[in-house]
Amino acid sequence: MNSTASRPLDVCIRGQGAVGSCLALALSRQGWQVGLAGLAGPAGPAETANGHTPRREPDVRAYALNAASMGLLRELRVWDALPAHAITAVDTMDVRGDDGGRLGFSAWTQSVDALAWIVDAAALDEALAQALHFAPHVQRLKADDARVQPTHAGAAFDPTRPLLAVCEGRDSATRDILGADWHKHGYGHQAIAARLVADVPHQGVARQWFRSPDILALLPFDRPEPTRSYALVWSLPDAMVAERLALDDAGFEAALNEASGGAAGTLRLAGPRVAWPLMLAQARRWCGPGWVLLGDAAHAVHPLAGQGLNLGLGDVRALVDVLVAARADTPWRAAGDERTLRRYVRQRQAPTRAMGTLTDGLLHLFAAPDAPLRSLRNAGMSAVDRLGPVKRWLTARALDA
Repeated sequence: MNSTASRPLDVCIRGQGAVGSCLALALSRQGWQVGLAGLAGPAGPAETANGHTPRREPDVRAYALNAASMGLLRELRVWDALPAHAITAVDTMDVRGDDGGRLGFSAWTQSVDALAWIVDAAALDEALAQALHFAPHVQRLKADDARVQPTHAGAAFDPTRPLLAVCEGRDSATRDILGADWHKHGYGHQAIAARLVADVPHQGVARQWFRSPDILALLPFDRPEPTRSYALVWSLPDAMVAERLALDDAGFEAALNEASGGAAGTLRLAGPRVAWPLMLAQARRWCGPGWVLLGDAAHAVHPLAGQGLNLGLGDVRALVDVLVAARADTPWRAAGDERTLRRYVRQRQAPTRAMGTLTDGLLHLFAAPDAPLRSLRNAGMSAVDRLGPVKRWLTARALDA
């Protein structure tokens, strides 16, 4: 990260998580002058099993990245800098319902290299930080730097100011100052995350159970033990989360092994448990004169499809493409011209809304306890499993969210 304070900035980014860091790297590669402000890394989960601040605990987060996200990270020279043990390819997905329904995907039958890649979040943060350290045209800004301060809603557009890109996550304070009109629906559920070790190899299989009232996902991983580790994401109602977090390790492991039914072998914890609340949310306004939202600052979806960061990195690619094209076609316009930013919004609102609708629908479909509906949803899952073209379409959408 070079000091380029003598040159005017084109874009100021608030938020140094994966989305903000990738945006800075992508713009820097295009020769844009970028300022980056905010805490390094995304906000941590809400609480831990022992009540300590998550930042003091080992980072248990893991991302499920699709082919489009992997391609972007490779272009930014971040992917190849990740340690081999920080990336695990998902070769097979085994999805089960709560009454015999089953849906399977494999990379081989779908003619792809992998269905997804599970990436250690801490390793990705480190690789991004290293890439930023050596990136030209990027300077670190203090949070109180005037160039990165938001203007209040309704303020006149100043074309001499750099574009403000807000990548602060779903709890963004800057978004509220800008009047982006954040609409959210809390599910009354939380996700428990942890690292696990099994007594049998995972063989690159990701497993997921849709039941009433929980959704359990085991993502194959190679940390802390190669070929036998998993990243856990367990979505449960708030009351059940409190009960699970109150259990000691042995009690939690017993509940987890009962829920997974031995499909992944016997599982044991390999670190702390953390939890955070789940919601469906989207900003009504994604941009305005001189500002734009990306990632979780613009939208939040249930993690059951593992598409959160994929959507955010899709935002990065779209915004960079729009800005570069606008500079080539209309170089007299400022980067923060709202006419330019609306092109980005038109590209990204539809896929993020579609993913939000899909995850919300699946959550409510499997949350209903009615016996007739339970039979119907499981029959539908098994029917889709027999429809090769439908499965290929679903795989293509997931790989390029």
